[in-house]
Amino acid sequence: MKAFKILAAVFLAAIMFSSAAEAQIKVGVYLPLTGQNAFGGQLELDGINLAAGLQPTVLGQEVQLVVMDNKSDKIEAANTVRRLIESDNVVAIIGTYGSSLALAGGEVAEVSKVPVVGTSCTNPLVTSGKTYYFRACFIDPYQGAGAATYAFESLGAKKAALLTDVSNDYAVGLGAFFRRAFTDLGGEIVAELNYNSGDQDFTAQLTEIVSKNPDVMFMPAYFAEGGIIMKQARELGAAFRIMGGDAMDNPDTVKIAGEAAEGFIHTSFPYDPGMPNMNAEARAFTDAWNAANPDNSPNVNAALGYTSYIMILDAITRAGEATSAGITEALNATKDLATPLGLLTLDADHNPQMPVGIIEIKGGERVYLGEVQPK
Repeated sequence: MKAFKILAAVFLAAIMFSSAAEAQIKVGVYLPLTGQNAFGGQLELDGINLAAGLQPTVLGQEVQLVVMDNKSDKIEAANTVRRLIESDNVVAIIGTYGSSLALAGGEVAEVSKVPVVGTSCTNPLVTSGKTYYFRACFIDPYQGAGAATYAFESLGAKKAALLTDVSNDYAVGLGAFFRRAFTDLGGEIVAELNYNSGDQDFTAQLTEIVSKNPDVMFMPAYFAEGGIIMKQARELGAAFRIMGGDAMDNPDTVKIAGEAAEGFIHTSFPYDPGMPNMNAEARAFTDAWNAANPDNSPNVNAALGYTSYIMILDAITRAGEATSAGITEALNATKDLATPLGLLTLDADHNPQMPVGIIEIKGGERVYLGEVQPK
């Protein structure tokens, strides 16, 4: 009898454990937590974790985040998405920082029919023609046009040069969109030079650009190369303004470039802890971040991670079920969702519409100048 009671208790415990596991809603996360893009990936994960701590349940069920490191590698990005779907049975996925990584992971998600909300993957091809990939960020045609509009109208630039990382999908796309928008506004591209990720010496390219005497140089770089480019440009006597994209929004930019970063301008998403007229969701995010991370200021990448989590929970709530099909259908209907980035509505291509933020480095500090509406 005693043995029977023990077996019954074990069986009951197993049922309860199984029921608890089934009650969890598994949401995957794939981000670069090591490698070239680790800084951005970790910030986005911090934002996701903050949102999950504030909203740990939906439909009365616990949300379990299954986090995987895509190691800043395209092949690993595809593999992590495959493992999240096939081994962990997630109903939706958040990620990733880096358009090249998102393009790789997205192919797997598309075949498996599992929805993904991209954090800061801005290349339009990430969602173009896709049924299951959505995003919390604007796309590069919009960002590139925003940078060109600011350069032409606010800086008064009439001649521009481009220095592009041709081994990176994000950089190639953003550079092309800046070129198109700048020339459409009436500007002239006087030089276009290239480099590859990991390069350290840009003297030859910069010497050519300096000789063309542009008003502004646009470099759609990541911060590691971008900081070096700024430093070497100033060492060569470059007097033109230097601009970049959202991938330059990193504290290490100033650390690497030093005084050469002064006056550098880059585009960003419309959130900053020092922005005026902060909306209620941005204030709530900022206050929650500061309470949880008193030694570190909130970053726009963390806000994007936070927003991506909110988008999935909102979709589950409206769908009334935590299934991939239900979440996908609800994400398609996302409209006027309150987020730290403003009211978010997804268009037919799964992209949100939002203004482009402008940041300038002044006195070694990033200063939020405001927003620009691209033309």
